[in-house]
Amino acid sequence: MQVRLWGVRGSIPVPGPETVTYGGNTSCIEVRFPEVNRFIIIDSGTGIRPLGGYLLQNDLPLRPIHTQLFLTHTHWDHIMGYPFFVPIYIRGTKLDVYGPVTYEDDTLDEIVGGQLRYRYFPVLQSELAAEINYYPLQETVLDLGDGITVTTKYLNHPILCLGYRIEFDGKVFCTAYDTEPFRNVFQTNPEASDYDLAAAEEGEAAAEEENRKVREFFSNADLLIHDTQYTQKEYLGAKIGWGHTSYEHAINAAHRAQVKHLLLFHHDPLRSDGQLEQILDFYMNRISGRSNMKVEIAREGSLLEI
Repeated sequence: MQVRLWGVRGSIPVPGPETVTYGGNTSCIEVRFPEVNRFIIIDSGTGIRPLGGYLLQNDLPLRPIHTQLFLTHTHWDHIMGYPFFVPIYIRGTKLDVYGPVTYEDDTLDEIVGGQLRYRYFPVLQSELAAEINYYPLQETVLDLGDGITVTTKYLNHPILCLGYRIEFDGKVFCTAYDTEPFRNVFQTNPEASDYDLAAAEEGEAAAEEENRKVREFFSNADLLIHDTQYTQKEYLGAKIGWGHTSYEHAINAAHRAQVKHLLLFHHDPLRSDGQLEQILDFYMNRISGRSNMKVEIAREGSLLEI
């Protein structure tokens, strides 16, 4: 597999001199399978716009573009590049869009394709030249043919969000964003008036079980791209419940799951290139000699071979 990162930033695109090294586009990943001449896309943040340009130059001259787009969830930073993905305007393109839907009254095509309406955009979804099909996803295993399988896992985010485990030719690539650790939802302070020992113990066991399931989901992955929007201090200070992970938790969880290569992803929009490098240096010093896992900052434009 070949994994190319077209967008690695979280929450909102932030172009400019402070983000030029690691990138300011929001989430978009391309996964290629050269042996079978296939590729898939994960998320359609603003990074999907340059990906579309790349496909027009390199794929379209050879054959029409037929692919699958897997959305982790439908928050805007993960779908806002969709109207600017040029292949959807080209006749002959076939695109299958998969993703979770939180609100039953709105279908996936209404949420994603609904960006293409005059109140937001000068082109209507009905005017697109491509053949586009939408498929709501739950936890499942998909056989895409040619030996490619995609396993989905619910993560912990304010709306339904899926992680993806992609397997091909004995190799494993996983995504785990946007997510945060599952936590005990019951009162844990014995001095509190609503404290219940049995409920607190049950809540603790349930949270640990869900966190174990997530670790199992990306266990032994050759490459894991994991949400690391916050430091532990930031997370505990004011970000619990926002649906994003600390560096500490992601690194520890990946190490326990025997992940070979971890990419720190979904960078906070306020985080500069220099700050990202300082954070990486800090954690690499802490795990030096304790883990053989390779840890890097996700960098827009980088290509990784698995």
